Amino acid sequence: MRVADLGITIGSLPSGPTASVIDVPGVGVGHATVVYDEPAPPDGRGIARTGVTVLDPGGDCLADPVPAGVSVLNGAGELTGRSQIEEWGFTETPVFLTSTMQVGRVYDAACQLLAGGASTFGEAFIPIVGECDDSWVSNPRAMHVTFDDVRTAFEAARAGGDFAQGAVGAGTGMSCLGWKGGIGSASRVLPDGHVVGVLLLTNFGSSDRLTIDGVHVGRRLDRSGVIEPPPAGSCIGIVITDAPIDAAGCERLSRRIGLGLARTGSVAHHGSGEIFLGLANGLRKSGCGGPPITGKGLDVYFEATVDAAEEAVIASMINATTTSGYQGRTLLALPLDEVKGMLA
Repeated sequence: MRVADLGITIGSLPSGPTASVIDVPGVGVGHATVVYDEPAPPDGRGIARTGVTVLDPGGDCLADPVPAGVSVLNGAGELTGRSQIEEWGFTETPVFLTSTMQVGRVYDAACQLLAGGASTFGEAFIPIVGECDDSWVSNPRAMHVTFDDVRTAFEAARAGGDFAQGAVGAGTGMSCLGWKGGIGSASRVLPDGHVVGVLLLTNFGSSDRLTIDGVHVGRRLDRSGVIEPPPAGSCIGIVITDAPIDAAGCERLSRRIGLGLARTGSVAHHGSGEIFLGLANGLRKSGCGGPPITGKGLDVYFEATVDAAEEAVIASMINATTTSGYQGRTLLALPLDEVKGMLA
């Protein structure tokens, strides 16, 4: 389902054909979803509502690194490789997303999957792995993700094509603004023909603050009897474009993701990790080349990023399904008929 199906349009720039991050040429997204119900360790693996999502910028990132920048709205979270991006201004790997306690397994699997490639800077490399906490419905003290799960998500991203949103992959156990969240995406086509895409792993906020296209939906939806998940749960955001933008510009783009989250109701709670990554393929060896877009030339890219981030939050919710799991807790899907009526 697309946000446009709610009868609303976020901003004035047009979406790409899929209204998702794969509208950026070369970009792919893949998932592996991990769901099972077993006895708690050591008798079983516990209850899993988790997974892995991979965003692949396209091409060979080890041989042809991607200009990159990172910004942090609130730092109670993890994005491996952040220090190297801040120092060097690029990344050598796709981006792997998962839940907090699975970062080690995903990092290890990413190293194995990428080890065969030729690196520009030597044998060692640092995979980019971001996380949010899905422990409201998934047992956090058990290791659920396997090498095969990471490989499945990685190979799907490399293959390209359509991908699911909502309660899938890394988003399987995530909540957003009191409702079921997860993976959300959006795109914008700019007047110069370049594309900006955003992919979010949403897991933040309280239901009373939910705002859609300026309408305070959260205040009007009945939540009586609902046990709320904690409001501080994090959001990993990725913005990527095919435009020729350097590392400094990527950092500036990534910072604008936070403005899109704020429009939907985020206040970046104390215990939440809002960490954002900007990527641009245009200045890679395989990119479009040309002088970097800087200064005022970035304004329309900022606009595209903010609008796409806002839309991606909504997309993560309207595509999610009610999910129950660990300790009998439930994350309810957003009641779309009621929301459509409010927006109308």
